[in-house]
Amino acid sequence: MSKAADRLLKYVSFDTQSKDEMEQVPSTEKQLVLAKELVRELEEMGASNVRLSENGYVYATIEATTEKKVPSLGFVAHMDTSPALSGKDVKARIVENYSGGDIVLNEEKNIVMRVKDFPFLVDCEGKDLIVTDGTTLLGGDDKAGVAEIMTMAAWLLEHPEVPHGTIQIGFTPDEEVGRGADFFDVEGFKADVAYTVDGGPLGELEYENFNAASGRVYVHGVGIHPGGAKNMMKSAVLIGMEFQNLLPVFENPMYTEGYEGFFHLDQFAGDVENAKMDYLIRDHDMQKFEQKKALFAAAADYLNKKYGEGTVEVKIKDSYYNMKEKIEPYKYLIDIAKEAMEENGITPEISAIRGGTDGARLSYMGLPCPNLCTGGYNFHGRYEFIPVQSMDKVVDLLLTIVNKFEALGE
Repeated sequence: MSKAADRLLKYVSFDTQSKDEMEQVPSTEKQLVLAKELVRELEEMGASNVRLSENGYVYATIEATTEKKVPSLGFVAHMDTSPALSGKDVKARIVENYSGGDIVLNEEKNIVMRVKDFPFLVDCEGKDLIVTDGTTLLGGDDKAGVAEIMTMAAWLLEHPEVPHGTIQIGFTPDEEVGRGADFFDVEGFKADVAYTVDGGPLGELEYENFNAASGRVYVHGVGIHPGGAKNMMKSAVLIGMEFQNLLPVFENPMYTEGYEGFFHLDQFAGDVENAKMDYLIRDHDMQKFEQKKALFAAAADYLNKKYGEGTVEVKIKDSYYNMKEKIEPYKYLIDIAKEAMEENGITPEISAIRGGTDGARLSYMGLPCPNLCTGGYNFHGRYEFIPVQSMDKVVDLLLTIVNKFEALGE
């Protein structure tokens, strides 16, 4: 069995789901259980300066084995899993030598991963696929990244004869709720540059991402018996629906791709008297991003003029920004990763992330940090899976990048 896959199967047994709207970091104490296990493993394999911060960040160093002056290189992944679906009691299994066709994840519950829904399954024929029973997510986002970095670290520490510069390792909590970089110790990390290992299918290489904000809408209605409600009732639910209808119909995730931004109504709950709506606001272009936020606020202003001041309250909070401008002065990071992929038989797919990573915020904090693939598919859902062979390829990719950085030294 692949060492990286072995590690992933172990790590997904830890429930590390993060939780929105929590004051503390990490947002859930259970993330610390995996963090402590990673600390133990790093110490056992011989890494130096291994430490766990009070906010649940794991750091470690692999000391240089070359006399050359080489940039200190960091690798970062996150330990938490998405709040979108449970990560507790993950029942992972391996579909060996996948021969094509639909995959029955759970016969009892009739949960089937169908090729018609996921046509890229044909690209995975002949590989060993790690899947779940369909009742939880797998957690490869981003425990696959954690496993691949740990496997790389173990190999380097087992082979001190291989020359390389200083390698810094960082594992973060709460990335999935947008707080993964809140307490990251960039100065103490002591890396000149870094990569997050938090992407999708083999070959993904990303240094652009969305500008992102969260939008929350509170609607305050007036509840009256429907029998005598004329000219008095204000239905918060209906006004909320009206708010949604004021936003551009086709600026919606289900109609967008590539560099196209969107408004995403993620949650809507309420009744006649009160309703709450949670939105994701996204765009790669900063000007369009600001326009989207202005339109969002304008929709509330319009409804307040129509139904009375204070009917609709809007709160907008920026989450992260496009890291492109911070990476462009360090484009050699992309060139090195691209060359390393090609040397390992991986076709580079340079694209803009329709989402974000810790690397976006870390880049703005002074640590240039593009994103590498993990090899996984269908993150944040019950159909998540990852080929074992892709994980091994990513480990080889990381080792090749380390080697190429050593070659930069003088």
